[in-house]
Amino acid sequence: MKRHICIVVGARPNFVKVAPLVQAIRRSDGADCLVVYAGRRGDPSLEPSLFSDLQMAPPDYCLGVESNSLNEITSRVMAEFDRFLDVYPADVVIVVDDLASTMAAAIVAKKRGLRLGHLVAGTRSFDITMPKEINRLVIDALSDYLFTAGVRSTGVATREQAETSQTYMVGNILMDTLRSNHNRWRRPEGLADLEEGRYLVFTLNRRALIGDPSRLLPMLQTIARAAGSLPVVAPLRGEARRVVEESGAGLRVVSALGYLEFGWLTAHALGIITDSGNVAEEATFNGVPCITLNSYTEHQETVAVGSNVLVGEDPVRLGEALSRMVRGEWKKSALPDRWDGRTAERILQILLQ
Repeated sequence: MKRHICIVVGARPNFVKVAPLVQAIRRSDGADCLVVYAGRRGDPSLEPSLFSDLQMAPPDYCLGVESNSLNEITSRVMAEFDRFLDVYPADVVIVVDDLASTMAAAIVAKKRGLRLGHLVAGTRSFDITMPKEINRLVIDALSDYLFTAGVRSTGVATREQAETSQTYMVGNILMDTLRSNHNRWRRPEGLADLEEGRYLVFTLNRRALIGDPSRLLPMLQTIARAAGSLPVVAPLRGEARRVVEESGAGLRVVSALGYLEFGWLTAHALGIITDSGNVAEEATFNGVPCITLNSYTEHQETVAVGSNVLVGEDPVRLGEALSRMVRGEWKKSALPDRWDGRTAERILQILLQ
């Protein structure tokens, strides 16, 4: 008898992580799956090219929840996901990362007595004032399958796991997606003038930075100054794009890119400045120097053995690190353990046991 697996996705970056797992399940004779998106169908952040780039179908079902209130998102996703499971029963629910919608789906699954898997488990900032940290603690405490990406997160998950849960170091599933698409990267049409290895990439996602120009502007000015004659390409959307354009810092702001185009851009850059853990992971995979605008990262492997350096929100430290990057004085990096592109395969075998 096939196992019916439901994969719940809360935001655009989650699709990049679940794509290889969805593909592995749908190739399997022992399981089938439905992909549920917490947002609405037609969400502008989910451009049609995303799914063709990832070689997966759009989500099978959308809960239609939209709100800026984390508590409202939690309550509405719980109600909508509960109704979904009335119509589409599941044996196992897989939730991704650490969003309010992820936590909401996890709570509903356990209230129904379903098996729950968390991808990616064991990530911690150890800052309880962060909403995402609370989400992580709740989800990991409820999960039966704690799927971890590295040694550090495995240690955290093992220490905190409940009696009924099990921790599995399956590796970094983002690497499955990167490896399978590495030969499919596509140079962005509007950036044909870029010289490979002679430009920088800047990305911005954190609401705390986007919403506080007084903190962001000194960093943008430092980036422009330390980059010198090198172009700094910033593929941005929405409020992040508006704030950076209005800063007058001189970065080359372009529209947000599709997955394959963004993959090409970051893989061929001299270096990357970002506030995204996923982008830092991709940089380590590509061996591209990376500066993270944060004082911590849940992806410690990118710092311990990878190309990533944390500078917090300090313009001085940022300028020093960026100057070293531009001069080519960067630390050597390696691939962390189990970044081998077989994570989805390991997860599927565990689910079928």
